[in-house]
Amino acid sequence: MRHADNIAQLSLLKPDYIGFIFYEKSLRFAGETISPQLLETIPKSIKKVGVFVNADEKEVLNTSRYFGLDVVQLHGQESSEMCASLKSSGLEVWKVFHPNHEETFPQTEQYEKVCDFFLFDTPSAQHGGTGQKFDWSFLQEYKGGVPFFLSGGIGSEDLDEVLKINHPKLIGLDLNSRFETEPALKDIPLLQKFMAELTTSLKKD
Repeated sequence: MRHADNIAQLSLLKPDYIGFIFYEKSLRFAGETISPQLLETIPKSIKKVGVFVNADEKEVLNTSRYFGLDVVQLHGQESSEMCASLKSSGLEVWKVFHPNHEETFPQTEQYEKVCDFFLFDTPSAQHGGTGQKFDWSFLQEYKGGVPFFLSGGIGSEDLDEVLKINHPKLIGLDLNSRFETEPALKDIPLLQKFMAELTTSLKKD
């Protein structure tokens, strides 16, 4: 996200996290638009996530400190050593993987002790934000101990399919492009409706 009014409206829905992309090639690049003062308006109960792609550790740390980020989401080929160092600095660390075959999940093993969460997203040259899903049946191959977020093309029409996913480590959903009216501008009524329906369905279970 990067628009002040949109961020304020989303904050009223009380999501657990709000994300900001610091990858310059992304259509949702926020680094030249947002300010630390803007991010300070977000309630403390909502964690601020910075999304990075193959940035070096110094850049990630400096950006996180400047904007007051709580979480870093790493979408590139970042090493487990880098994840461990970022985690030791006090940041919550998410490492992104792209399940496209059974061999994806052994790659997560070296990150087990150095990441708070994993995020499973659709493979793409753009490093996310494509609006496309991957084959969710691959999730059953994941036997790791780190909880994960599901990302990649989740839309308002996918609620029933999401609820069918029976995996003990699925902890949350990353909602992005299918809930936008344009890149980086969230459709607040659509998000509100989906979040309310999801909450109601989970309470029933």
